[in-house]
Amino acid sequence: MTDIHALLGDEAKDLLTHIARGVPKEDLELPGADFVDRVMTESDRSPRVLRNMQSLFDHGRLAGTGYLSILPVDQGIEHSAASAFSANPRCLDPRNIVELAVEGGCNAVASTLGVLGAVSRRYAHKIPFIIKLNHNELLTYPTHYDQVMFATVRQCFDLGAAGVGATVYFGSEQSGRQLREVGQAFAHAHELGMFTVLWCYLRNPAFEKDGVDYAVAADLTGQANHLGATVEADIVKQKQAENNGGYRALGFGRTDPLLYDRLTTSHPVDLTRWQVANCYMGRVALINSGGASAGASDLAQAVRTAVINKRAGGTGLITGRKAFQRPTQEGVDLLHAVQDVYLDDSVTVA
Repeated sequence: MTDIHALLGDEAKDLLTHIARGVPKEDLELPGADFVDRVMTESDRSPRVLRNMQSLFDHGRLAGTGYLSILPVDQGIEHSAASAFSANPRCLDPRNIVELAVEGGCNAVASTLGVLGAVSRRYAHKIPFIIKLNHNELLTYPTHYDQVMFATVRQCFDLGAAGVGATVYFGSEQSGRQLREVGQAFAHAHELGMFTVLWCYLRNPAFEKDGVDYAVAADLTGQANHLGATVEADIVKQKQAENNGGYRALGFGRTDPLLYDRLTTSHPVDLTRWQVANCYMGRVALINSGGASAGASDLAQAVRTAVINKRAGGTGLITGRKAFQRPTQEGVDLLHAVQDVYLDDSVTVA
């Protein structure tokens, strides 16, 4: 097993012993082997959606734990193939992307229609597929940011996907259109029996002020999560909160002093706990993103993110560039290290 204490270094005691009091764990629907039976069967999801969700939770090294480890590889569009795959050009072949997820013990692989469609007959019955419906492509000049549909829900269903994913850039001028498109697509996916995953990202240059990036503020990301749950995302993917007070600093929207004075603190577990709370108190699974690759520090950073997510009441990690932008065995080892956090019973919910 991974030496979690060693990787956390000086933060180990603080991260592993902190008790969250603003939103106590007793008020949450926590991950567990019975999550689908205990939580999702109370919803309007059909038996086919529940079956696919259960197959997701029953796959990989985390099978039967109620936690998720997902490999996402859509950066060939979102960031360009050159920036995504130059460090490991083998992943330009979709087979090697799926093989990394299989060897890495992931619950699922998430990628584009093209990537998963290219190998669906070989792998769709071996590991759950999540197909990303929309993307932001960076070949438009001047550069602009907008999520547009690249796939139909029916195409995803026909190639054997268990679930579909999409992104909404909350805070952008296009967010209203994106939200309508995604809401309609998610409704269709549920009709066909697939679960839904929403990347609830904030994007607006105005969200950075005085050198602080409030696109990762607990209050703003929490509200993005709440909107994602509203369009019936079964899983919300969110960047882990790094600060708070976005509403106050930017002077917009509505908030309440109780959020800052009583419900949260500056502790990273408390900030992420607010993200979980906004996912209907855990009824919608929160997975945090692993973030960009930074080289030698990737392993420690990925484990730290997993510890915070688990202790906050989250459901897992979606780890992409840190895993696929390195030699295969190193990527596998990093994915296993993340999974070890969720397999370690000594890392408890705060």
